[in-house]
Amino acid sequence: MKLWKKILIGLGLTVVVAMLLINPKRTNPPVAPGRDLLASNTPPAEIVTILRNACYDCHSHETKWPWYSRVAPVSWWVVDHVNHGREELNFSEWPHDDPKRAARRLRSMGDVVMEGEMPLSSYVKGHPEALLSDQQRDAFSRWAEAEADRMLAILEAAAIREREQ
Repeated sequence: MKLWKKILIGLGLTVVVAMLLINPKRTNPPVAPGRDLLASNTPPAEIVTILRNACYDCHSHETKWPWYSRVAPVSWWVVDHVNHGREELNFSEWPHDDPKRAARRLRSMGDVVMEGEMPLSSYVKGHPEALLSDQQRDAFSRWAEAEADRMLAILEAAAIREREQ
């Protein structure tokens, strides 16, 4: 084998080994007491199961990092995916103090689950427990809509009381 081929193979192996050693941080910041969605908006058990199995790994600070999240280059994709999911919606930073914002998030959650956009098919492939039946999608969507309506009704009642004073 020619010297330049040996050098290229050596460099290639060095790059692969370096990639395996360089992994992004997998973080699970602490969840502030009372800030998580489930802290004060305890849904029915079926909905909690759906949230835990299909949503919380990417949309909370309670990610269960799988073994392959430690192997580059897949680790880069997984960490980026979780970081993006947390930016879009983070159950560990639920806006309890902003009912309008929480209601908008709930309606959006119900819509994307009902339409089959969430959980992502790429996630379900590695997490079969996240695969939702049509009945689960419907139950989740109905719960999210009812919870959004409940929050807005409480907000409206508070506004009426304030006007009456």
